[in-house]
Amino acid sequence: MKNYQNIISNIYNKLKTVEDSGKVANYIPELGNVSAANFGINITAINRESFSIGDADKKFSIQSISKILTLTLAYQLEGEDLWKRVDVEPSGNPFNSLLQLEADFGRPRNPFINAGAIVVCDVLLSHLKNPKEDFLNFCKNICHNNNLAYSDKVAQSEKETGFRNTALCNFIKSFGNIKNNVEDVLDFYFYTCAIELSCAELSQIFLFLADDHFLCKKGKPVLTESQAKRVNAIMLTCGFYDESGEFAFRVGLPGKSGVGGGIVAIHPDNYVITVWSPKLNPKGNSYKGMLFLEEFTTQTGISIF
Repeated sequence: MKNYQNIISNIYNKLKTVEDSGKVANYIPELGNVSAANFGINITAINRESFSIGDADKKFSIQSISKILTLTLAYQLEGEDLWKRVDVEPSGNPFNSLLQLEADFGRPRNPFINAGAIVVCDVLLSHLKNPKEDFLNFCKNICHNNNLAYSDKVAQSEKETGFRNTALCNFIKSFGNIKNNVEDVLDFYFYTCAIELSCAELSQIFLFLADDHFLCKKGKPVLTESQAKRVNAIMLTCGFYDESGEFAFRVGLPGKSGVGGGIVAIHPDNYVITVWSPKLNPKGNSYKGMLFLEEFTTQTGISIF
């Protein structure tokens, strides 16, 4: 971890002064209120050693990073049947695209684009008695942290401006791949995206994908090793929308981004690393986050490739 600390500190200090050409995601008005100057990093190893720098303890809206969590819970509950409802292929299109849904008869290409995550939320609604409460408890259980909450402000801001997601949900419903009430599915989806966590908390919550021996608070594995391998595989191929190939090429780790400016990357059997910088590139991924992780795996010489 000491070698990582020096490398992370050096890259952080170098990038702090780099001109960030990205833009904060103000199409969700509440996200536009976040300071663009925030920049934080945390790395947590599977032996639980941890190192943070910058704004790593500030909470932010994790947005699409939550799609890993909804996928994980749905995979727990549905097993391999889940893939009948959502595919595991890269989309090659923007995260909120409707284009492929008609050709694919309402089955989204993967669970990390908005359409796929909406279907996963519909699956969860069919299983959970109190969806928002049950999902939050699931997250608390796997990160051993009771200090987790939704941001009502962010969820409501997304609801008021989420016309594209409303269209996606209704379109999928027309193919019969949404089983519950559209408004209920969307409400749950917006809230899952509105969980607020810090970089340090995010690194801890995803240790189950890095550590084969991870046990949740109830003393049980979150996923089987085979399931965890599959989730990591989808992150590698689909975690960055239509920039997933670029991330795999430059960084070489499974990862997932969110339009709140966060990126989580996982090195199985080693560590979880999280970066937060709110300004996004044109593909909707953190500009400095992408730069940092590319530099980090280049300097450490450690990736999955």
